Amino acid sequence: MDYTLFSLIFIIFLALAFDFINGFHDAANSIATVVSTRVLSPKYAVIWAAFFNFIAFLVLGLHVANTIGKGIIEPHVVDLTVIGSGLTAAIIWNLATWWLGIPSSSSHTMIGGLVGAAITKAGFSAVFASSVFKIIVFIFIAPMIGIFVAYFFSLLVLYICRNFAPKKVDKVFRKLQLLSSAAYSLGHGSNDAQKMMGVIFMALTTTGYLSHQEEIPLWVVLSCHAAIALGTLSGGWRIVKTMGQKITKLRPFEGFTAETAGALTLFGTALMGIPVSTTHTITGSIIGSGITKRLSAVKWQVTYDLILAWVLTIPVTAIIASVIYFIFNLF
Repeated sequence: MDYTLFSLIFIIFLALAFDFINGFHDAANSIATVVSTRVLSPKYAVIWAAFFNFIAFLVLGLHVANTIGKGIIEPHVVDLTVIGSGLTAAIIWNLATWWLGIPSSSSHTMIGGLVGAAITKAGFSAVFASSVFKIIVFIFIAPMIGIFVAYFFSLLVLYICRNFAPKKVDKVFRKLQLLSSAAYSLGHGSNDAQKMMGVIFMALTTTGYLSHQEEIPLWVVLSCHAAIALGTLSGGWRIVKTMGQKITKLRPFEGFTAETAGALTLFGTALMGIPVSTTHTITGSIIGSGITKRLSAVKWQVTYDLILAWVLTIPVTAIIASVIYFIFNLF
């Protein structure tokens, strides 16, 4: 087999492996609220989320995939070594944070890895600084949007339901949580699965199998969505526990408002082609719903630890990718 073709197949395998890991690493984003409020059992929650992960591209298009594939790294810098180094670094950081139960951003591990490998190869001019800056800024903006939308949406729901018996409210929102969870899973699929579509597109263009002007092939779209859906089906219970129980205690209506706020944020950023972190978004939304009770309802120390992990993700994966790129070039 031709060496280039073999390397391309290996990169595609790595990308799909990353999507699978992303699925179980970020399964908590889609199912933590419905599991913690006991609307669905873990088994049925992951099946529900996986289905909507898979069909997301039919609803929200491929805007994020195009941003990753054409707008992060200068095309002349991209080669299979850069892509492979970035993916390997991202997988290492994802597995490490999953093992520790830290809901870090799979999106930012991948972006940090690619940027680190590209800079090691060709210097800082290798990346589109404005695109990377936008992604870094949304580390803080995405959770703040989630907090803001969830907080005011929760207040609105509380006002509407003020004259209803708590048991009736609980019963209604248990059903509505199925819809909000489905919406959030669509947002998750439209964001996270598409990032690997962009990476595979880069690999195909750098090896000459596609041109930059072509559309992302359907087989790439379907395989990435299938990989992330299968990963979601495998669960990610360490992080589900952190997201669903350690930040704040959620009731069904709070789970509904958190998921709805997160979904709205992801729909907006997906349509704009901004690859935000689904982890950051849902964390902010959970906090926003939680503080409607009181500020102390949120376990702020847990939140501070999460923010530290978020801030470290891009630079740490960039450094890991830089080391891996150097090692790969020795061979």
